[in-house]
Amino acid sequence: MAGSRRRRTSGPRRWAWWLLGTAAAVVVLAVGGTFLYIHLISGPTPAPLSLKPTSGSSSPSSAGDSAATSAGGTWKIATGSVVGYRVKEVLFGQNHVAVGRTSTITGHLTISGGTVTAAAFTVQMATIKSDESERDVQFRGRIMDTAAYPTGTLTLTKPIALGTLPAVGMVKAYTAVADLTLHGHTRPVTFALSAERTPGGIEVSGSIPVLFSNWDIPNPSFTGFVTTQNHGVLEFLLKFARS
Repeated sequence: MAGSRRRRTSGPRRWAWWLLGTAAAVVVLAVGGTFLYIHLISGPTPAPLSLKPTSGSSSPSSAGDSAATSAGGTWKIATGSVVGYRVKEVLFGQNHVAVGRTSTITGHLTISGGTVTAAAFTVQMATIKSDESERDVQFRGRIMDTAAYPTGTLTLTKPIALGTLPAVGMVKAYTAVADLTLHGHTRPVTFALSAERTPGGIEVSGSIPVLFSNWDIPNPSFTGFVTTQNHGVLEFLLKFARS
């Protein structure tokens, strides 16, 4: 009788241990697989967008030369411009930085008398892509709803005094004040940027912190899989040619 009872209880115990072992294996595989994907398969996270030294910039021209005085006029977005987002996320316990970018940008800036008097830029939001298709589906759908809000815009609202125009190949820092429109909402933003005159035009880079709730953007977290911070960064590298 006692022996038969032990045999009857051993079955459920074995099932319990089997279930626990299976659950542990699933967790290990999920975490381990995620680690391998992030660190070995998907490759390194793209570096933040920034200006790269211009060839020959070690010998810049004089800041007061004729090239500097010819910077006035209208400049348009040129090939090589990039705009995107950067958001920290935790995927199955693994820290990662999600990055999405696009080169589908239009816009211009106007310089008059050593001052940027106007600037406006538009991005087609549905063209922003990351290294993960499922993340892009979420971005275009429930997060940014690009069908309802197809564009993001940035419009300068305060002139930027350039002072003495930098020489070709030299980078100079400025502060910009603008209106940023995302997800159908427009908010004022103030941010730092770096500008460089190149032999072929002008390049500008910078980043704008974005608190999702300020633009009524749903938190990108996906319950049970991906957890993100409640904010991210809009980063840009804009190249300009004469209009």
